[in-house]
Amino acid sequence: MLDANIKQQLQAYMEKLQQPIELVAAYDDGKKSQELRELLEEIASMSDKISLREDTNPELRRPSFAINRVGTDIGVSFAGIPMGHEFTSLVLALLQVGGHPSKASQELIEQIQLLDGEYEFETFFSLSCQNCPDVVQALNLMSILNPKIRHTSIDGALFQDEVEKKEVMAVPSVFLNGQSWGQGRMTLEEIVAKLDDKADARAAEKLNEKEPYEVLVIGGGPAGSAAAIYAARKGIRTGIAAERFGGQVADTMAIENLISVPYTEGPKLVAAMEQHVKEYDVDIMNMQQAEKLIPAAKTGGYHEVRLANGASLKARSLILATGARWRQLGVPGEDEYRNKGVAYCPHCDGPLFKGKRVAVIGGGNSGVEAAIDLAGLVGHVTLIEFGDQMRADQVLQDKLRSLKNVDIILSAQTTEVVGENGKVSGLNYTDRKTGENHHVALEGVFVQIGLVPNTEWLKGDIELSQHGEIITNERGETSIPGVFAAGDATTVPYKQIVISMGEGAKAALSAFDFLIRHEMPEGEATTAA
Repeated sequence: MLDANIKQQLQAYMEKLQQPIELVAAYDDGKKSQELRELLEEIASMSDKISLREDTNPELRRPSFAINRVGTDIGVSFAGIPMGHEFTSLVLALLQVGGHPSKASQELIEQIQLLDGEYEFETFFSLSCQNCPDVVQALNLMSILNPKIRHTSIDGALFQDEVEKKEVMAVPSVFLNGQSWGQGRMTLEEIVAKLDDKADARAAEKLNEKEPYEVLVIGGGPAGSAAAIYAARKGIRTGIAAERFGGQVADTMAIENLISVPYTEGPKLVAAMEQHVKEYDVDIMNMQQAEKLIPAAKTGGYHEVRLANGASLKARSLILATGARWRQLGVPGEDEYRNKGVAYCPHCDGPLFKGKRVAVIGGGNSGVEAAIDLAGLVGHVTLIEFGDQMRADQVLQDKLRSLKNVDIILSAQTTEVVGENGKVSGLNYTDRKTGENHHVALEGVFVQIGLVPNTEWLKGDIELSQHGEIITNERGETSIPGVFAAGDATTVPYKQIVISMGEGAKAALSAFDFLIRHEMPEGEATTAA
């Protein structure tokens, strides 16, 4: 089941087990059960602290298994075979159930242990989803730290009947005590905050007590990370506030154009960026959404950023690196059927549409790549492009046209996503050349039409382009002295990771230059009303 290299690495990890663990498996006669049996037998052979037995309870999902700490009620469960992106989740579960400590902060661990109530979580994942492991690993850890929390991770591709019954059409999809509770990537901190209704107030109180920064970066993607590192290397007080560290990169699958790194994946790059930032004296404030910018000209001293939880952060200079998000179609039915057939991540949600009909909206590189990937999973793909020709690289277009289960419709304007019984059943489009209206029957719609900058909170306070991008000059300067910007949220062309990193570094150097040329006014700054 495991190749020699992986087996050797896993063997080394199993030497870190501190407590005996038991693998309790439920099999049927299928091929997947045989694969699971082989995997678990290999794992059990790696340590005398691991035992394996079969559970014949007919009510258990098959194939499935639990990892339990012997003599306790501590454990986690997997329905399916956690390989692919979930292999790391399996390794961490083995280690943590076996007593190996988590890297979570002590403060967060104590917050989890104090959660009161009965929590029975189920998470539906797909093995190709790069966002799912964050949720699976977070809930697994919570169930290990708090006996009132239980968690089962379920491979949606293996349990299609359950997926259909619960109308799971996007992953990760989390159910709490049988009810839909959350969808999409969530960090451990976000999950705990959602369960702890007093978390926001406590966080705001701590943030309000922070001293002003010399450089405050808003955003934790490639631009924000680079800006924080370059600022901190100058030895100045640096903070970074991000809604989620990594930004959109965390939702990116294959990255093959980051110079000197032939291939990596979004979550791996995000982890590396965060680790690099932590090498310096940077105050990282995650899960913080900016809501209002108050320039120094209005406060009488520091720039101020007000956050969604009611806190405020102050700084002598700001670097805005809030990035961008997937652009929506903006047609009737899109919001209504989001995660009920309307999706934005083909890698994450594609396996849930196995054998079904889907559409991909958008003929750029991302749209054509999505259509190619989906064609290997689903029954049929219809690519719909607004223009009279696709904009993707020719090599991608040639590949797409070679696939037998793909139709391409050009000069088509999507006008509505339609559905039945709470989920997508098709879409309507207008032929832009003839004006005729058409309907396509399908079960899924993947939207791939570019990005929109996360700058709504800046309107009226800083100069934006007609597309909502922050207008910057060659130094990263904005219309407000002492406020700089970088990355996908700006007017800089070509939204690429490597460009964002460079722009972030440049903005930090410009901010440092600004600081050494401008002294703070005497006296304490006041806060605008």
